[in-house]
Amino acid sequence: MLKDITLGQYYPAESVIHRLDPRVKLVVTLAFIISLFLVNRIPGYLLAGVFLCLWVGLSRVPLSFMLRGMKAIFLLLLLTIVFNLFLTPGEAIFTWQRVVITKEGVRIASLMAIRLVFLIIGSSVMTLTTTPNQLTDGMEALMRPLKKLHFPVHEVAMMMSIALRFIPILMEETDKIMKAQMARGADFETGGINRRARALVPLLVPLFVSAFRRAGDLAMAMEARCYHGGDGRTKLKPLRYDRRDYLAYVLLVLYLVLAVLLGRGVIPFTLQG
Repeated sequence: MLKDITLGQYYPAESVIHRLDPRVKLVVTLAFIISLFLVNRIPGYLLAGVFLCLWVGLSRVPLSFMLRGMKAIFLLLLLTIVFNLFLTPGEAIFTWQRVVITKEGVRIASLMAIRLVFLIIGSSVMTLTTTPNQLTDGMEALMRPLKKLHFPVHEVAMMMSIALRFIPILMEETDKIMKAQMARGADFETGGINRRARALVPLLVPLFVSAFRRAGDLAMAMEARCYHGGDGRTKLKPLRYDRRDYLAYVLLVLYLVLAVLLGRGVIPFTLQG
């Protein structure tokens, strides 16, 4: 399952999304996530689905590669559905002893599942089509106004980019350690919760040791290259907006307006939740 985590990975391809300015992709991703929490009706989610399909199709990243990352959140998705399905009060449509499923529970569980799937896929498009260096430059450019408040913009952007870059590396390291422990007789899948928790100790200790060692090596390498923050640094490839970037912003604004109007029921629609 660990190898199925696609967050933080970069998928090289020749597409319009890959060529977009990283600032555009960051803004689009953030706006799309916010829109998912603004809408609460089926028409709004249908529009979000169309927008996401267009976003994924233009990226030219195989859909199977993105869906592979959904395996890592399957348990979270299942818990979200179960809690909303059985713990939401309302009009009962199924009753068995103390188990009650309501009409409102089915509706909320379905919409929450769709929201979570859209959120993960939408975020994956950004990381799969943007290199870590581009992410760092994009985040730093977007947070530049915070410099007036003496906020360490460059350092925070660098830290977030390194964290994303190290996700697949740590997952690969975890997979290797787990296989090595299983070859020595470790069992991570059977027994109760307490036994499984104790079985994770031989996995977590070497993982933390490896992570701290990698962090130390990275810090030493940055110091050897005379890295002292972002003051006075120039960029090899400065960010510049192109026509396609402005077009992406226009399409984003149109999507947000329609999503809010449809998702809040301002515009009548035949399909309503």
